[in-house]
Amino acid sequence: MVAPAALRVVRCGGGTIHGARAVFSADSKYLLCASGDFVKMYSVATEETLRLMGGHADLVTGIQLNPHNHMQLYSSSLDGNIKLWDFMDGIPIKTFSVGSKLLALYALASSEDSVFVVIPKSGERDTFQLVSVKLTKTAGQDVEAKELSVVLDGVGASPKHIAFGREGQYVASVKEANLQVYFFKQKQLNRFSVNTTKTKNRNSQFTCIACHPTEDCIATGHADGKIRLWRNFYHKKEYTFSTLHWHHDIVMDLAYSVEGTSLLSGGVESVLVLWHNESDCRKDFLPRLGSPIEYISMSSDGSLCCTLHKDNRITIINSNLRFSKSIQGLIKSIDVKTGLVVDPRTKALVLNGEPGHLQFYSLQSDQQLFSLDIVQRQYIHQAGLKQADLVKVAFSARGEWLATVEEREEAADPELQLKLWFYDEETQSFKLNTRVNTPHEDHITDMCFRDMGELEDDSPILVTAGRDCVFKVWVMVEDTDPEAQQSVSWSCDFVGSYHNYQATNCCFSEDGSLLAVSFEEIVTVWDSVTWELKCTFCHPPGKIRSICFGRLTCSKYLIGATDHGFLCCWNLLTCALEWSAHLNVLVLQPDPLSEHIAAVSWLSKESSLFVFKPNEPRPVYIQRNLCKEKILLAAFVPRDEPEMTGSEKYLWLRSSQLFFLTDTQELLTLSTRSLEERLTPSSKQLAIEESLPVTPFSLLLGKHRHQQSQEDTDLGKLVVHNKHEQDSPAVKELLHTPAHVLPSASFLCPIFINSLLISKENKSTEEVADEVEMESEKTNDDSDEERDVTEMEQEDANPMDLLGEMTCKLSKSQERELRKLRKMDYSWISAF
Repeated sequence: MVAPAALRVVRCGGGTIHGARAVFSADSKYLLCASGDFVKMYSVATEETLRLMGGHADLVTGIQLNPHNHMQLYSSSLDGNIKLWDFMDGIPIKTFSVGSKLLALYALASSEDSVFVVIPKSGERDTFQLVSVKLTKTAGQDVEAKELSVVLDGVGASPKHIAFGREGQYVASVKEANLQVYFFKQKQLNRFSVNTTKTKNRNSQFTCIACHPTEDCIATGHADGKIRLWRNFYHKKEYTFSTLHWHHDIVMDLAYSVEGTSLLSGGVESVLVLWHNESDCRKDFLPRLGSPIEYISMSSDGSLCCTLHKDNRITIINSNLRFSKSIQGLIKSIDVKTGLVVDPRTKALVLNGEPGHLQFYSLQSDQQLFSLDIVQRQYIHQAGLKQADLVKVAFSARGEWLATVEEREEAADPELQLKLWFYDEETQSFKLNTRVNTPHEDHITDMCFRDMGELEDDSPILVTAGRDCVFKVWVMVEDTDPEAQQSVSWSCDFVGSYHNYQATNCCFSEDGSLLAVSFEEIVTVWDSVTWELKCTFCHPPGKIRSICFGRLTCSKYLIGATDHGFLCCWNLLTCALEWSAHLNVLVLQPDPLSEHIAAVSWLSKESSLFVFKPNEPRPVYIQRNLCKEKILLAAFVPRDEPEMTGSEKYLWLRSSQLFFLTDTQELLTLSTRSLEERLTPSSKQLAIEESLPVTPFSLLLGKHRHQQSQEDTDLGKLVVHNKHEQDSPAVKELLHTPAHVLPSASFLCPIFINSLLISKENKSTEEVADEVEMESEKTNDDSDEERDVTEMEQEDANPMDLLGEMTCKLSKSQERELRKLRKMDYSWISAF
């Protein structure tokens, strides 16, 4: 008996993809980039994630193609290891253990058995050095790489602070206001500096560097937005530099084209600038890229370049500076005020995205589906400027309605807006239906829709709770305005309060009959039809942090967590406290498809998970030390198909999957499978198909298959395939066994042919009839009696036919004669 797989924490998205420079494959079909602890491979044509290479225990800081084998990839990490990958198969070939944190990685064609890395200098804080690491070619997958030689001291920690020029003849490094150039053959080191005197609150410190591929020229970016081109740096005093200036703020990254005829630069303006022939007069722009540019990468053939942005976006750009593709990951906001919400339609996570936008994030592809502009105002990038921001979001049960709250902090009173959006099936997007200015006098703390399920026809109800000590009920009404574009709108139907306490949380029961609203330390329960107060629950000390109702068999319970470290369960039938536990719960999340509730606690700098049913105080699952980071939000996402679990303690994951968002905005989940195993088979198949070489025979075969499938579709034929063809041992042995160990063809041929034959019992009546027509008349006449007898035996053997309606069946010979009559041409009769 196989033991069930252990449940483990898996990073499933949200990894920072701008932590290291991206790399194109040699044929420019794939893009490889670092994403947290993983290395991702994207298809340039389809933008799909094809490979996810995991094995590092910490953040990946650099990736480089192997200069001597373009099908292999080097990756470095803070865990002190350099890994060599076969990235087409996603297989690690070797792991070189350096033993020190690796902050950047560089691989040169001139260095056959070594790479360059940036490591911290031992014994000194915030001091780094560039070293050469010799990669020994010893047997085994795990190799010690302790042979290090220092190249430069006092370098910057960022990969953008070091560049190699003229095919590795020299290396240049920048840090603060200093530039170092080291020549390998001459073993000469030259140092230069710039004037750091501040002018109008700007300075000229170095921020990035790039070297010309064929000429002795170094381009450096500066904090004041200027680009300096250094020449004649072989001499310490006779060097020269020219200046290019367009950026109004810090230059984030620089990159030369493959031939070196143009220079690309990017910064916080979200604009890619192309400088022609290093001239300040000739430049082109690609504006409105969405967010500040962190890295710029060029493909080896010069046909493509890509930019990595601060909001986890990858933009692929053609050589003529035309936008080509965009891969958007999870946008990391400064503060996720909306929480984690699940879209009932797409099962995507919905949370804050760009300023004033909602992002719909796909968990399967680790990419953004689309972004919805809620605020609909131009965001101004200026520090200290108070602008409208999205703070609350809620969906109706079927995803037809979306409610959003936006606010702008003001000294006197906040500016609030409640918006109701309706999903339009024609445009496949949300349209604004109702806008309510100042729905509350103070901040809105929570809101929820009444979940009536898919079988109810009642109109939805929205409840909002605010710091103005009231909760409001919003209902749909018919719009009487003849000029209105929609037939319904929303208006306030009821306002409730309790002893002038601030309303903090609200939620509906599973059947929608009860509404629970927390007022500081007291939980109130209201009838959702008459809006009468039914009962109150109080369990001091501490204000109520979150509340939720039980579901299914536990629907009679109400759960609440306080900020003083208590988890309480009340019985709605007896109006009494059922049980309580001393637990500092930060997140309380019920599963919409089961009775289970997940509670995440934070104690002694450790996040722990407790999964329980309200009718049982003892948890069904406990996970201590869930992660190092603090978990702020969680959400249950319904599965497309139930998960098969091998243990009873994992049954709570059968219908839904639990996701967490940490304070560093890493998205985590619990799974018995690794993230590599959770990639869709279509993605892996796409990677295999794209990696196949294009030959004249493959093109001819593909064209033939396409024509054959098209003909089958046009004629409406039902092509019957052998279901056991792929599972046949003969087929597997013939196709997958190496040729030099295969038995003789005379031995395999009968087995292979027999595996392709279709048994008679699987044939349909039409197939048998067609075969009968193809045979001779004599053979058919001889076999009619046998087939008729066989059919009579089968009819007698089926007892269900005796219970149903008796029908007269024709024999095979009669059916054949009837088909002949149908095929005869009787059009001559119309002439009379």
